[in-house]
Amino acid sequence: MLATLSALAIVFAPSDGLPARPAASVGMSADRLETIDRIVKRGMTAGGYPGASVVVGRRGYSVFEKGYGRLGWTTNTAAVVPDESIYDLASLTKVVGTATAAMILYDEGRLELDAPVSKYLPAFTGGQKDAVTIRHLLTHTSGLPAGRDLRRLASSPWEARNIVMMSQLTCKPGVCQIYSDIGADVLGFAVEAIAGQGLDAFLEERVFVPLGMNDTHFRPDPALRDRIAPTEVSSPRGYPIRGEVHDENAWALGGVAGHAGLFSTAADLSLFAQMMLNRGTYNGVRIVSDSAVARFTTRTSGTRALGWDTADGEGTAGIHMGEKAYGHTGFTGTSLWIDPERDLFVVLLTNRVHAPRARRPARVIADVRADLADAAVLSVVDDNILKMPASFRADKAVGWNRATRRRSHVRRPVATKSTIAKKPTAKASTSKATAAKAAGKKPAAKTGSR
Repeated sequence: MLATLSALAIVFAPSDGLPARPAASVGMSADRLETIDRIVKRGMTAGGYPGASVVVGRRGYSVFEKGYGRLGWTTNTAAVVPDESIYDLASLTKVVGTATAAMILYDEGRLELDAPVSKYLPAFTGGQKDAVTIRHLLTHTSGLPAGRDLRRLASSPWEARNIVMMSQLTCKPGVCQIYSDIGADVLGFAVEAIAGQGLDAFLEERVFVPLGMNDTHFRPDPALRDRIAPTEVSSPRGYPIRGEVHDENAWALGGVAGHAGLFSTAADLSLFAQMMLNRGTYNGVRIVSDSAVARFTTRTSGTRALGWDTADGEGTAGIHMGEKAYGHTGFTGTSLWIDPERDLFVVLLTNRVHAPRARRPARVIADVRADLADAAVLSVVDDNILKMPASFRADKAVGWNRATRRRSHVRRPVATKSTIAKKPTAKASTSKATAAKAAGKKPAAKTGSR
Protein backbone atom coordinates (compact mmCIF):
# COMPACT_ATOMS: atom_id res chain seq x y z
CA MET A 1 0.00 0.00 0.00
CA LEU A 2 2.77 2.45 0.93
CA ALA A 3 4.63 1.58 -2.27
CA THR A 4 1.51 2.34 -4.31
CA LEU A 5 1.03 5.71 -2.60
CA SER A 6 4.68 6.59 -3.19
CA ALA A 7 4.33 5.76 -6.88
CA LEU A 8 1.25 7.96 -7.14
CA ALA A 9 3.07 10.81 -5.42
CA ILE A 10 5.83 10.61 -8.01
CA VAL A 11 3.40 10.51 -10.92
CA PHE A 12 1.36 13.49 -9.67
CA ALA A 13 4.28 15.55 -8.36
CA PRO A 14 4.44 18.94 -10.08
CA SER A 15 7.53 19.60 -12.19
CA ASP A 16 9.93 22.22 -10.91
CA GLY A 17 10.17 24.05 -14.23
CA LEU A 18 13.27 26.01 -15.13
CA PRO A 19 15.79 27.08 -12.49
CA ALA A 20 15.26 30.67 -11.36
CA ARG A 21 17.74 33.52 -11.66
CA PRO A 22 17.54 37.25 -10.83
CA ALA A 23 16.55 39.30 -13.86
CA ALA A 24 19.77 41.33 -13.81
CA SER A 25 21.88 38.19 -14.18
CA VAL A 26 20.41 37.58 -17.64
CA GLY A 27 20.34 41.18 -18.82
CA MET A 28 16.78 42.08 -17.78
CA SER A 29 15.29 44.74 -15.54
CA ALA A 30 13.35 43.50 -12.51
CA ASP A 31 11.63 46.87 -12.21
CA ARG A 32 10.37 46.70 -15.78
CA LEU A 33 9.22 43.11 -15.31
CA GLU A 34 7.05 44.26 -12.41
CA THR A 35 4.89 45.98 -15.02
CA ILE A 36 3.47 42.52 -15.65
CA ASP A 37 1.78 42.69 -12.26
CA ARG A 38 -0.26 45.71 -13.26
CA ILE A 39 -1.15 44.30 -16.67
CA VAL A 40 -2.38 40.93 -15.42
CA LYS A 41 -4.22 42.37 -12.43
CA ARG A 42 -6.07 44.87 -14.62
CA GLY A 43 -7.38 41.98 -16.70
CA MET A 44 -8.59 40.25 -13.54
CA THR A 45 -10.16 43.39 -12.07
CA ALA A 46 -12.01 43.97 -15.34
CA GLY A 47 -13.52 40.50 -15.00
CA GLY A 48 -11.64 38.91 -17.90
CA TYR A 49 -10.47 35.87 -15.90
CA PRO A 50 -10.33 34.77 -12.25
CA GLY A 51 -6.61 34.05 -12.22
CA ALA A 52 -3.49 33.70 -14.34
CA SER A 53 -0.17 31.90 -14.41
CA VAL A 54 2.85 33.64 -15.94
CA VAL A 55 6.43 32.62 -16.63
CA VAL A 56 9.02 34.73 -18.44
CA GLY A 57 12.35 33.08 -19.18
CA ARG A 58 15.65 34.10 -20.70
CA ARG A 59 18.97 32.37 -21.36
CA GLY A 60 17.87 29.12 -19.77
CA TYR A 61 16.39 30.57 -16.58
CA SER A 62 13.05 31.65 -15.23
CA VAL A 63 13.26 35.36 -14.40
CA PHE A 64 9.61 36.03 -13.63
CA GLU A 65 7.27 33.31 -12.39
CA LYS A 66 4.05 34.23 -10.66
CA GLY A 67 0.49 33.14 -10.08
CA TYR A 68 -2.40 35.59 -9.80
CA GLY A 69 -5.83 35.15 -8.30
CA ARG A 70 -7.52 31.78 -8.05
CA LEU A 71 -8.55 28.94 -10.35
CA GLY A 72 -12.16 30.10 -10.10
CA TRP A 73 -14.12 33.15 -8.97
CA THR A 74 -14.95 31.71 -5.55
CA THR A 75 -12.62 31.75 -2.56
CA ASN A 76 -12.90 27.99 -2.09
CA THR A 77 -10.85 27.35 -5.25
CA ALA A 78 -7.08 27.09 -5.00
CA ALA A 79 -4.76 30.03 -5.52
CA VAL A 80 -2.88 29.95 -8.84
CA VAL A 81 0.68 28.59 -8.59
CA PRO A 82 2.77 28.33 -11.80
CA ASP A 83 4.19 24.88 -11.04
CA GLU A 84 0.94 23.43 -9.67
CA SER A 85 -2.04 24.99 -11.42
CA ILE A 86 -3.12 23.04 -14.50
CA TYR A 87 -4.90 24.72 -17.42
CA ASP A 88 -6.67 23.51 -20.55
CA LEU A 89 -4.25 24.59 -23.30
CA ALA A 90 -6.85 24.53 -26.11
CA SER A 91 -5.07 25.26 -29.44
CA LEU A 92 -1.62 25.34 -27.87
CA THR A 93 -2.09 21.59 -28.36
CA LYS A 94 -1.47 22.19 -32.06
CA VAL A 95 2.14 23.26 -31.47
CA VAL A 96 3.18 21.78 -28.12
CA GLY A 97 1.66 18.47 -29.18
CA THR A 98 0.82 17.80 -32.81
CA ALA A 99 3.45 19.92 -34.60
CA THR A 100 6.13 18.62 -32.23
CA ALA A 101 5.14 15.04 -33.01
CA ALA A 102 5.32 15.90 -36.71
CA MET A 103 8.83 17.33 -36.20
CA ILE A 104 10.00 14.11 -34.58
CA LEU A 105 8.66 11.96 -37.42
CA TYR A 106 10.08 14.40 -39.98
CA ASP A 107 13.49 14.07 -38.31
CA GLU A 108 13.26 10.30 -38.58
CA GLY A 109 12.37 10.43 -42.27
CA ARG A 110 8.97 8.86 -41.62
CA LEU A 111 6.93 11.98 -42.44
CA GLU A 112 7.46 13.93 -45.65
CA LEU A 113 6.19 17.50 -45.69
CA ASP A 114 5.23 17.44 -49.36
CA ALA A 115 3.82 13.94 -49.42
CA PRO A 116 0.05 13.64 -49.92
CA VAL A 117 -1.86 12.96 -46.73
CA SER A 118 -3.32 9.88 -48.43
CA LYS A 119 0.13 8.29 -48.32
CA TYR A 120 -0.32 7.90 -44.55
CA LEU A 121 -4.14 7.88 -44.43
CA PRO A 122 -5.47 6.03 -47.49
CA ALA A 123 -9.05 6.81 -46.49
CA PHE A 124 -8.34 10.52 -46.92
CA THR A 125 -9.09 10.61 -50.61
CA GLY A 126 -11.53 11.74 -53.25
CA GLY A 127 -11.53 14.75 -55.52
CA GLN A 128 -9.00 17.44 -54.62
CA LYS A 129 -8.26 15.80 -51.25
CA ASP A 130 -5.68 13.68 -53.06
CA ALA A 131 -3.65 16.87 -53.57
CA VAL A 132 -3.58 17.83 -49.88
CA THR A 133 -0.10 17.49 -48.39
CA ILE A 134 1.24 17.41 -44.84
CA ARG A 135 2.61 20.91 -45.43
CA HIS A 136 -0.88 22.11 -46.31
CA LEU A 137 -2.18 20.80 -43.00
CA LEU A 138 0.59 22.53 -41.06
CA THR A 139 0.06 25.89 -42.77
CA HIS A 140 -3.76 25.81 -42.75
CA THR A 141 -3.85 25.86 -46.55
CA SER A 142 -5.41 22.42 -47.09
CA GLY A 143 -8.84 23.81 -47.95
CA LEU A 144 -10.43 21.84 -45.09
CA PRO A 145 -13.15 23.69 -43.15
CA ALA A 146 -12.45 25.42 -39.86
CA GLY A 147 -14.46 22.82 -37.94
CA ARG A 148 -17.45 20.47 -37.81
CA ASP A 149 -20.13 20.12 -35.15
CA LEU A 150 -18.89 16.72 -34.07
CA ARG A 151 -20.75 16.75 -30.76
CA ARG A 152 -24.07 16.76 -32.63
CA LEU A 153 -23.03 14.68 -35.62
CA ALA A 154 -21.21 11.83 -33.87
CA SER A 155 -22.33 9.37 -31.20
CA SER A 156 -18.83 7.99 -30.51
CA PRO A 157 -15.17 9.02 -30.87
CA TRP A 158 -14.78 6.58 -33.76
CA GLU A 159 -17.74 8.08 -35.59
CA ALA A 160 -16.36 11.58 -34.95
CA ARG A 161 -13.04 10.50 -36.43
CA ASN A 162 -14.77 9.20 -39.56
CA ILE A 163 -16.63 12.49 -39.98
CA VAL A 164 -13.34 14.38 -39.80
CA MET A 165 -11.78 12.09 -42.40
CA MET A 166 -14.77 12.44 -44.72
CA SER A 167 -14.81 16.24 -44.52
CA GLN A 168 -14.89 17.90 -47.93
CA LEU A 169 -12.63 20.75 -48.97
CA THR A 170 -13.99 24.28 -49.15
CA CYS A 171 -11.38 25.42 -51.67
CA LYS A 172 -8.45 24.15 -53.71
CA PRO A 173 -5.41 23.08 -51.63
CA GLY A 174 -2.71 25.73 -51.45
CA VAL A 175 -4.99 28.50 -52.71
CA CYS A 176 -6.85 29.69 -49.61
CA GLN A 177 -5.85 29.84 -45.96
CA ILE A 178 -8.48 28.73 -43.45
CA TYR A 179 -7.46 28.24 -39.83
CA SER A 180 -8.63 24.66 -39.51
CA ASP A 181 -9.07 22.49 -36.44
CA ILE A 182 -10.08 19.71 -38.83
CA GLY A 183 -6.71 19.96 -40.57
CA ALA A 184 -4.89 19.64 -37.23
CA ASP A 185 -6.98 16.58 -36.40
CA VAL A 186 -6.10 14.92 -39.72
CA LEU A 187 -2.42 15.65 -39.01
CA GLY A 188 -2.84 14.00 -35.62
CA PHE A 189 -4.35 10.94 -37.31
CA ALA A 190 -1.37 10.81 -39.68
CA VAL A 191 1.03 10.90 -36.73
CA GLU A 192 -0.82 8.01 -35.13
CA ALA A 193 -0.79 5.98 -38.34
CA ILE A 194 2.96 6.43 -38.77
CA ALA A 195 3.88 5.95 -35.10
CA GLY A 196 1.56 3.00 -34.59
CA GLN A 197 0.26 4.42 -31.32
CA GLY A 198 -2.11 7.12 -30.06
CA LEU A 199 -1.06 10.76 -30.21
CA ASP A 200 -1.24 10.98 -26.42
CA ALA A 201 0.99 7.95 -25.87
CA PHE A 202 3.48 9.08 -28.52
CA LEU A 203 3.87 12.55 -27.00
CA GLU A 204 4.08 11.18 -23.48
CA GLU A 205 6.88 8.83 -24.48
CA ARG A 206 8.83 11.09 -26.82
CA VAL A 207 8.34 14.61 -25.41
CA PHE A 208 6.72 15.07 -22.02
CA VAL A 209 8.45 12.37 -19.96
CA PRO A 210 11.94 13.07 -21.40
CA LEU A 211 11.56 16.80 -20.65
CA GLY A 212 10.18 16.24 -17.16
CA MET A 213 6.82 17.80 -18.02
CA ASN A 214 5.05 15.85 -15.29
CA ASP A 215 1.77 17.74 -15.49
CA THR A 216 1.26 17.77 -19.24
CA HIS A 217 -1.34 15.26 -20.41
CA PHE A 218 -4.42 14.61 -22.46
CA ARG A 219 -7.33 13.46 -20.28
CA PRO A 220 -5.77 14.30 -16.90
CA ASP A 221 -6.31 11.90 -14.03
CA PRO A 222 -9.38 12.69 -11.88
CA ALA A 223 -7.06 12.83 -8.87
CA LEU A 224 -5.70 16.11 -10.25
CA ARG A 225 -9.11 17.79 -10.44
CA ASP A 226 -8.55 20.26 -7.59
CA ARG A 227 -5.43 21.57 -9.34
CA ILE A 228 -7.18 22.07 -12.69
CA ALA A 229 -8.74 25.40 -13.64
CA PRO A 230 -12.46 25.05 -14.48
CA THR A 231 -13.69 26.27 -17.86
CA GLU A 232 -17.30 26.29 -19.06
CA VAL A 233 -20.00 26.68 -16.40
CA SER A 234 -23.06 26.09 -18.61
CA SER A 235 -21.80 23.58 -21.14
CA PRO A 236 -23.73 21.65 -23.81
CA ARG A 237 -22.82 18.53 -21.86
CA GLY A 238 -25.20 19.56 -19.10
CA TYR A 239 -22.61 20.05 -16.34
CA PRO A 240 -19.75 22.45 -15.51
CA ILE A 241 -16.44 21.52 -17.17
CA ARG A 242 -13.39 20.88 -15.04
CA GLY A 243 -10.72 18.34 -15.87
CA GLU A 244 -12.30 17.57 -19.25
CA VAL A 245 -11.30 19.29 -22.46
CA HIS A 246 -13.33 22.46 -23.02
CA ASP A 247 -13.45 22.13 -26.81
CA GLU A 248 -16.58 20.22 -27.82
CA ASN A 249 -15.05 18.67 -30.93
CA ALA A 250 -11.99 17.43 -29.03
CA TRP A 251 -14.35 15.99 -26.43
CA ALA A 252 -16.34 14.24 -29.17
CA LEU A 253 -13.07 12.71 -30.39
CA GLY A 254 -12.51 11.19 -26.95
CA GLY A 255 -10.43 13.99 -25.41
CA VAL A 256 -7.36 13.38 -27.57
CA ALA A 257 -7.23 15.48 -30.75
CA GLY A 258 -4.69 17.17 -32.93
CA HIS A 259 -6.27 20.57 -32.37
CA ALA A 260 -7.02 20.56 -28.63
CA GLY A 261 -7.01 18.42 -25.51
CA LEU A 262 -3.69 19.01 -23.76
CA PHE A 263 -3.56 20.25 -20.16
CA SER A 264 -0.40 21.69 -18.61
CA THR A 265 1.17 24.12 -16.15
CA ALA A 266 3.12 27.28 -16.90
CA ALA A 267 6.19 25.64 -15.35
CA ASP A 268 5.93 22.64 -17.69
CA LEU A 269 5.56 24.92 -20.71
CA SER A 270 8.67 26.81 -19.65
CA LEU A 271 10.62 23.56 -20.09
CA PHE A 272 9.14 23.08 -23.54
CA ALA A 273 9.88 26.68 -24.52
CA GLN A 274 13.49 26.37 -23.40
CA MET A 275 13.87 23.17 -25.41
CA MET A 276 12.73 25.10 -28.48
CA LEU A 277 15.11 27.99 -27.72
CA ASN A 278 17.91 25.43 -27.34
CA ARG A 279 17.00 24.28 -30.86
CA GLY A 280 15.57 20.94 -29.85
CA THR A 281 17.38 19.92 -26.70
CA TYR A 282 17.11 20.43 -22.95
CA ASN A 283 19.04 19.09 -19.98
CA GLY A 284 21.04 16.71 -22.15
CA VAL A 285 17.96 15.26 -23.88
CA ARG A 286 17.38 15.92 -27.57
CA ILE A 287 13.74 15.93 -28.63
CA VAL A 288 14.10 17.18 -32.22
CA SER A 289 16.97 18.33 -34.42
CA ASP A 290 18.06 21.95 -34.64
CA SER A 291 17.28 21.90 -38.37
CA ALA A 292 13.72 20.71 -37.69
CA VAL A 293 13.17 23.54 -35.20
CA ALA A 294 14.45 26.06 -37.76
CA ARG A 295 12.27 24.66 -40.55
CA PHE A 296 9.06 24.41 -38.55
CA THR A 297 9.32 27.88 -36.97
CA THR A 298 10.21 29.85 -40.10
CA ARG A 299 7.39 31.81 -41.72
CA THR A 300 6.23 30.10 -44.89
CA SER A 301 2.62 31.11 -45.67
CA GLY A 302 1.36 34.51 -44.61
CA THR A 303 2.26 34.74 -40.93
CA ARG A 304 2.16 30.96 -40.60
CA ALA A 305 5.15 28.73 -40.10
CA LEU A 306 4.70 24.93 -39.98
CA GLY A 307 2.14 24.58 -37.21
CA TRP A 308 3.31 27.75 -35.49
CA ASP A 309 2.22 31.34 -35.98
CA THR A 310 4.83 34.11 -36.15
CA ALA A 311 5.09 37.63 -34.75
CA ASP A 312 4.17 40.34 -37.22
CA GLY A 313 4.38 43.51 -35.16
CA GLU A 314 0.79 43.38 -34.01
CA GLY A 315 -1.69 40.98 -32.46
CA THR A 316 -1.07 38.82 -29.40
CA ALA A 317 2.73 38.92 -29.78
CA GLY A 318 2.70 42.66 -29.19
CA ILE A 319 4.76 45.10 -31.24
CA HIS A 320 8.29 44.40 -30.00
CA MET A 321 8.90 40.68 -30.53
CA GLY A 322 11.64 39.98 -33.09
CA GLU A 323 11.14 39.03 -36.73
CA LYS A 324 11.97 35.41 -35.97
CA ALA A 325 9.62 35.12 -32.99
CA TYR A 326 6.97 32.41 -33.10
CA GLY A 327 4.15 31.24 -30.89
CA HIS A 328 0.49 30.36 -30.63
CA THR A 329 -2.63 31.05 -28.59
CA GLY A 330 -5.47 28.95 -27.18
CA PHE A 331 -9.17 29.79 -27.03
CA THR A 332 -9.38 29.16 -23.29
CA GLY A 333 -7.02 32.10 -22.67
CA THR A 334 -3.56 30.64 -23.12
CA SER A 335 -0.52 31.73 -25.10
CA LEU A 336 3.15 30.96 -25.66
CA TRP A 337 5.56 33.28 -27.50
CA ILE A 338 9.23 32.53 -28.14
CA ASP A 339 11.79 35.09 -29.37
CA PRO A 340 14.99 33.27 -30.42
CA GLU A 341 16.87 36.48 -31.21
CA ARG A 342 16.52 37.59 -27.58
CA ASP A 343 16.64 34.04 -26.16
CA LEU A 344 13.34 34.89 -24.49
CA PHE A 345 9.94 33.27 -23.97
CA VAL A 346 6.63 34.28 -22.39
CA VAL A 347 3.97 31.87 -21.08
CA LEU A 348 0.47 33.00 -20.09
CA LEU A 349 -2.24 30.64 -18.89
CA THR A 350 -5.76 31.73 -17.95
CA ASN A 351 -9.26 30.28 -18.05
CA ARG A 352 -10.97 33.32 -19.54
CA VAL A 353 -13.89 31.10 -20.69
CA HIS A 354 -14.86 30.45 -17.05
CA ALA A 355 -17.89 32.68 -16.40
CA PRO A 356 -16.12 35.89 -17.44
CA ARG A 357 -17.50 39.04 -15.87
CA ALA A 358 -16.15 41.42 -18.49
CA ARG A 359 -18.45 42.43 -21.33
CA ARG A 360 -15.78 41.55 -23.88
CA PRO A 361 -13.42 38.95 -22.37
CA ALA A 362 -11.88 38.19 -25.77
CA ARG A 363 -10.76 41.80 -26.01
CA VAL A 364 -9.36 41.68 -22.47
CA ILE A 365 -7.23 38.59 -23.06
CA ALA A 366 -6.02 39.85 -26.45
CA ASP A 367 -4.73 43.07 -24.90
CA VAL A 368 -3.20 41.31 -21.89
CA ARG A 369 -1.39 38.81 -24.13
CA ALA A 370 0.08 41.59 -26.27
CA ASP A 371 1.01 43.71 -23.25
CA LEU A 372 2.69 40.77 -21.56
CA ALA A 373 4.82 40.07 -24.64
CA ASP A 374 5.74 43.75 -24.93
CA ALA A 375 6.57 44.06 -21.23
CA ALA A 376 8.89 41.06 -21.43
CA VAL A 377 10.78 42.43 -24.45
CA LEU A 378 10.96 45.93 -22.95
CA SER A 379 12.56 44.39 -19.85
CA VAL A 380 15.60 43.29 -21.87
CA VAL A 381 18.21 45.95 -21.06
CA ASP A 382 21.53 44.50 -22.15
CA ASP A 383 21.15 45.50 -25.80
CA ASN A 384 19.17 48.14 -27.69
CA ILE A 385 17.14 49.30 -24.69
CA LEU A 386 13.62 50.25 -25.75
CA LYS A 387 11.67 53.10 -24.19
CA MET A 388 8.88 52.13 -21.83
CA PRO A 389 5.48 53.45 -22.96
CA ALA A 390 3.49 55.87 -20.85
CA SER A 391 0.72 53.28 -20.73
CA PHE A 392 -0.11 49.80 -21.97
CA ARG A 393 -3.30 48.52 -23.61
CA ALA A 394 -4.47 47.21 -20.25
CA ASP A 395 -4.18 50.69 -18.77
CA LYS A 396 -6.53 52.06 -21.40
CA ALA A 397 -8.86 49.03 -21.43
CA VAL A 398 -10.44 50.18 -24.67
CA GLY A 399 -13.63 48.25 -25.38
CA TRP A 400 -13.32 45.96 -22.37
CA ASN A 401 -16.44 46.92 -20.48
CA ARG A 402 -18.00 49.69 -22.50
CA ALA A 403 -21.76 49.84 -22.02
CA THR A 404 -23.79 48.75 -25.00
CA ARG A 405 -25.75 51.59 -26.55
CA ARG A 406 -29.46 51.00 -26.86
CA ARG A 407 -31.83 52.79 -29.14
CA SER A 408 -34.33 55.04 -27.45
CA HIS A 409 -37.88 53.78 -27.59
CA VAL A 410 -39.42 57.19 -26.86
CA ARG A 411 -42.32 57.67 -29.24
CA ARG A 412 -42.02 60.77 -31.37
CA PRO A 413 -45.12 63.01 -31.54
CA VAL A 414 -47.19 62.53 -34.67
CA ALA A 415 -46.86 65.47 -37.01
CA THR A 416 -50.07 67.41 -37.62
CA LYS A 417 -50.91 70.08 -40.06
CA SER A 418 -50.35 72.71 -37.43
CA THR A 419 -46.94 71.34 -36.39
CA ILE A 420 -45.45 70.89 -39.86
CA ALA A 421 -42.79 73.58 -40.33
CA LYS A 422 -42.87 75.62 -43.44
CA LYS A 423 -40.05 75.09 -45.89
CA PRO A 424 -37.48 77.88 -45.39
CA THR A 425 -37.13 80.36 -48.16
CA ALA A 426 -33.86 80.76 -50.04
CA LYS A 427 -33.37 84.07 -48.21
CA ALA A 428 -33.83 82.41 -44.83
CA SER A 429 -31.39 79.59 -45.76
CA THR A 430 -28.84 82.17 -46.83
CA SER A 431 -29.24 84.01 -43.56
CA LYS A 432 -28.64 80.79 -41.56
CA ALA A 433 -25.52 79.99 -43.59
CA THR A 434 -24.22 83.53 -43.04
CA ALA A 435 -24.85 83.28 -39.30
CA ALA A 436 -23.09 79.90 -39.13
CA LYS A 437 -20.09 81.27 -41.01
CA ALA A 438 -19.89 84.22 -38.63
CA ALA A 439 -19.89 81.80 -35.70
CA GLY A 440 -17.05 79.77 -37.30
CA LYS A 441 -19.26 76.76 -37.95
CA LYS A 442 -20.36 74.98 -41.10
CA PRO A 443 -24.08 74.78 -41.84
CA ALA A 444 -25.48 71.47 -40.64
CA ALA A 445 -25.49 68.80 -43.34
CA LYS A 446 -28.66 66.99 -44.19
CA THR A 447 -28.50 63.36 -43.09
CA GLY A 448 -30.81 60.43 -43.06
CA SER A 449 -31.65 58.36 -39.97
CA ARG A 450 -28.82 56.35 -38.38
